[in-house]
Amino acid sequence: MNTKGEAIRFAILTCPDCGFKERVEMPTNACQHFYRCQGCEKVLKPKQGDCCVFCSYADVKCPPQQLEEHRGNP
Repeated sequence: MNTKGEAIRFAILTCPDCGFKERVEMPTNACQHFYRCQGCEKVLKPKQGDCCVFCSYADVKCPPQQLEEHRGNP
């Protein structure tokens, strides 16, 4: 969450295979289950227990998860 109490919309997504980093705008109202790496073209999928690729491979969790944590529901 930012200082205004809004979900952060951009994240740095890092491919676990090739290490390629990309700044990506996250959907604000849904979790994204697949993402094609722009470096090696592998399709990323969430790790077991994570809701989306951002929660697994980005520096910021997805907006829906940010809002849940802000409300006190981890």
